[in-house]
Amino acid sequence: MSQQTELPELDSVGVLRYAWRQLTSMRTALILLLMLGVAAIPGSLIPQRTQNPMKVSQYFKDSPELAKWMDRFSLFDVYGSPWFSAIYILLFISLIGCVLPRTIEHFHAARALPPATPKNLSRIEHHSTWTSNGSELDLARAWFKSKRFRVLEKEGSISAEKGFTRETGNLFFHLALILVLLGISFSSLFGMRGEAIINVGERFVNTPTSYDTLTYGKLYKDSNLPAFMLTADKFVAQYNVETSSPEDYTLNVSLLRDNFSVIEKKVIKVNSPLTIGSTRIYLQANGYSPVVTVRDSNGDVAFQGPVPFLPQDSNLRSIGAIKVPDANPQIGFVGSFVPTYSRSPNGGGALSAFPKALDPRLLLSAWVGDLGLDSGIPQSVYRIDTSKMQQIGLKTLKPGESFAYAGGSITFEGYIQWVNLNFVADPGKKFALLGGIVAILGLLASLFTRRRRIWIRVGSDVEVAGLAKNAAPGLEIEMEQFVRMLKGEK
Repeated sequence: MSQQTELPELDSVGVLRYAWRQLTSMRTALILLLMLGVAAIPGSLIPQRTQNPMKVSQYFKDSPELAKWMDRFSLFDVYGSPWFSAIYILLFISLIGCVLPRTIEHFHAARALPPATPKNLSRIEHHSTWTSNGSELDLARAWFKSKRFRVLEKEGSISAEKGFTRETGNLFFHLALILVLLGISFSSLFGMRGEAIINVGERFVNTPTSYDTLTYGKLYKDSNLPAFMLTADKFVAQYNVETSSPEDYTLNVSLLRDNFSVIEKKVIKVNSPLTIGSTRIYLQANGYSPVVTVRDSNGDVAFQGPVPFLPQDSNLRSIGAIKVPDANPQIGFVGSFVPTYSRSPNGGGALSAFPKALDPRLLLSAWVGDLGLDSGIPQSVYRIDTSKMQQIGLKTLKPGESFAYAGGSITFEGYIQWVNLNFVADPGKKFALLGGIVAILGLLASLFTRRRRIWIRVGSDVEVAGLAKNAAPGLEIEMEQFVRMLKGEK
């Protein structure tokens, strides 16, 4: 009768220990890294609330039921969702639990002496033997020293080892990944990103209401915004005459910070941001703001000022909307601005032949009706919903010209340029950059370093053998050189 062995059941501590070992294995870390990459895909395919809230609102208008289910799974806020954060945190814990014990173990191994010379060298690779002349140990000792081997000399034998940099580089690579994750965490917790379109000549005060879009990290507060005031003095854009491609953008600004008593003149370029404390200001885009004056039927001014239009192509053909809710009835203008007016050869409409304003025109379509500004639904300032409005006219205006319609008039006074500034506070960027550099250096060290051991025993005969870890190539050449040196051959 066979006897069955009963295995003891794991207690709660044993279960936790087993779960920890599974979580901190390299296989689990690789699976979590793959899962993180897959989980980030929806964030690049589906509009996110933090980046494009208008497109998210459009989703809810077009497919309300689908958008509702997508919102339940946080698909409009992927990078802040619980499931994405869970993968991220598990990967962070897995890497730490996997790499730190290996680092401590490697640190102790790197300080230890090589293992003693085995008794039977003939069983090891690259074994060779010949009659001794008595000088081999001295020659081997000098050769190992010149090649920076760690050696253990004992009882007429030398054990030499080299190549610990390989494992060091491998560990630095994984430690650098942890540093990159820390940098990303710091940025998501203590960072800030905002954008603002500023017309040339206007002033920007660094308060939350001045931004067009503003996103805080989880632990960032309004009080963390640095106190400064920025005035866009002058913007110069240079374009290639033949290709219309931009060659240089230069923004001159006046900066007031802290106590607002000293005016500083600064220059911002595309690859040269302005740094204020931990905040960097990047010149991101530019365009034109037509300056218009809208009058009602009594000749009173209902609206006056510049209206930013959004560029649609490389020649800065721009579209925008002019909304006049104070007119009676409400009126809106769907507009198109072309810096250098030209007609499409196939009759498709107005084009811009060059991004500089050499022959500017403002094309307007006037609509009367409810603008929907009191509906409580967010609207784009660059578009008008004309589904419930009535079109009352079309007109193309040059600077200084007016368009009279039933109930008032609009005058195209001219244009001014605008710039889109990107404000970024990214405290984890330095950690991520350092982690990236260390990861590359560690990977290079891991790929191009060979871990190997060489033994020599001298008695009446000389015995030499070598062993490469992971069967790394190149040891046979090194052993051949070593043997020829010991034999005095060239």
